[in-house]
Amino acid sequence: MSSVESVSENATPGFLVWRLSMKWRVAVDRAVGPLGLTHAQYSLVASLYGMHRAGVRPSQRQLADHTGLEPLYVSKLARSLEAARLIDRVRDPADPRAMRLSLTEDGREVTRRAINVVQCLLEQLLEPLGGLGGERTRALSRELAALLDVELDPHTGSEPHSDEVAPKEQS
Repeated sequence: MSSVESVSENATPGFLVWRLSMKWRVAVDRAVGPLGLTHAQYSLVASLYGMHRAGVRPSQRQLADHTGLEPLYVSKLARSLEAARLIDRVRDPADPRAMRLSLTEDGREVTRRAINVVQCLLEQLLEPLGGLGGERTRALSRELAALLDVELDPHTGSEPHSDEVAPKEQS
């Protein structure tokens, strides 16, 4: 029995997604570490790179929404990337509370290299599904995107569903 079978035998989908995300985060951290980046920093600069190529100069808030990271964490990451001279942060003239982000020339170069490294890593990690361009990988991507599109119920865990019986109150 392989370690994957032993982990996944009775595991919930949520546990498997969590385990996979942790495995991939560690793999990306190791891959981009020699370039001076962490996985979270890579997520920011790679997203920023793609957004710039699409003609968007995002605010920190827009980048947070795009990456799924908390705005406060994006702000912290952006400050560290600015200190490393990989990005520029400029106040938005239309909204003085907002900071617009862009990659510096060094940032673009480091990001291009990091994207290449991570693409090779993804090809390796996705080999069991036929690689990055495989049909099973495309199907997995569609399924994951469908799950990401589900709105979260802010009351989950705090109120029973209508088909559940609420526990009796303690006196």
